[in-house]
Amino acid sequence: MRSGLLLIAALAAALAVVAAAAAEPSSVTAKRADAQQVLAEIHTIDMQLDKAVEAYDGATVRLQAIDRDLAANRERLVVARNNLAGARQRVADRLVAIYTTEEPDALTVLLGASSLGDLIDRVDSVNRISSEDARIATEVTTFRNEVQAREQRLEQARASQQKIVAERAARRGAIERQLAERQTLLSSIKNEIAKLQAAEQARQARLAAQARARVASSKPQTQPPSQPSDPGPAPSPSPQPSPPPSSSPPPATHGGVVAIALRYLGVPYRWGGASPSGFDCSGFLVYVFAQVGVYLPHSSYMQFHLGHYVSRSQLQPGDAVFFNGASHVGIYIGGGQFVHAPHTGDVVKISSLRESWYSSTYAGARRY
Repeated sequence: MRSGLLLIAALAAALAVVAAAAAEPSSVTAKRADAQQVLAEIHTIDMQLDKAVEAYDGATVRLQAIDRDLAANRERLVVARNNLAGARQRVADRLVAIYTTEEPDALTVLLGASSLGDLIDRVDSVNRISSEDARIATEVTTFRNEVQAREQRLEQARASQQKIVAERAARRGAIERQLAERQTLLSSIKNEIAKLQAAEQARQARLAAQARARVASSKPQTQPPSQPSDPGPAPSPSPQPSPPPSSSPPPATHGGVVAIALRYLGVPYRWGGASPSGFDCSGFLVYVFAQVGVYLPHSSYMQFHLGHYVSRSQLQPGDAVFFNGASHVGIYIGGGQFVHAPHTGDVVKISSLRESWYSSTYAGARRY
C-alpha cells in the first residue's frame, strides 16, 4: 500500500550517492527534487484512497443488507396478500351461507330448537362462526399493513444508502483521477522508477522465500470453522482503535491462512476486489479467511470490530493487523512481517511492521 514511501526512501539514497560522486547540472537536480515531491504526494493520495475505498466497501455492504431485507419483506408481503384474500373470501362465503336455506337463519334456529339449551347452543354456534371469520380477517389485514409499512421504510433506507454509495464512489473516483495525474508526472523519471521497482521485486521474492520457509518449518495448526458475529450497520469511516480488554486473547487457531495468503503474492490490487483476479485490502482477508471457515465482511472498519484484540507483543501468524485508522489491513505472517494488498498500481506483497509508515500508523490487531 505504501510503495510511494519506499520509492521516496530508495530514490533519496540513490541521489545521495550520485551527489557525492560529482556535481550535477541544476536542471537535473531540480528534476529529481520534483520527482521526490511527486512521490511524496502520491504517498499522501494513496492514504486518502485507502480510506475512500474502504468507506465505499462499507456502504456497499450496508446496501446489500438492506436489499436482502427488502427481498425477505416482499416475500412476506406476498404471503400476507394471499392470506388476506383467502380470509376475505371465507368471510364472504360465510355471509352468503348464512342467508341461504343451507344455513340456519334466526327463524330456523328458533323453530328448529328442541329445547332452550339447544336453542342457546345453535345461536352461540352461529355467532362464533361469524366472530372467528371477522377476527381472522382483522388479523391478516393488520399483518399486511405492517408489512407494507416496513416495505416503505426499507425503500426509503435503500434510497438513502444508494445516495451514500454514490457519494463515496464519486469521492473514490476523484482521488483516483488525482493519483493518475501525479503518476503521469513521473514519466520523466521512468528509468529511475523502473530500477527501483526491479529492486523491490527482488526484495519481495527474497521475503516470500523466507516466509514460505518459515511456514514450512512450523507445525501445522488445526483450523476449526468459525464465523464472526453479525457486524450490523457499517461503522464510521474513521473508527478509533478499541481499548485492549483485560483478558488475554484466545490461542491462535488460524495460522494456516499464512500459507494460503502467500499463494496470492503478485496478484494485482483492484478496488472492490475479493478474488484472485484482483484484491483490495479487506477483500484479500475476505477471500483468504473464507478458505479456513471464517467469513468476514468486505470492510476493514467492520473487520476491525470483530474477533479478539491482540496486543502487538502477542501477535501470532494469522492475526489481522490494521493501519491508518483501520482503513488498511493485512495478515501477520511472523517475523515482524505481514502480507497485504496495498493500493492501485501495486500487487499483493510482504511488508514489515518496522517500516516507518506502518509503525507510525499501526492501529491494532484482531484474532478471529
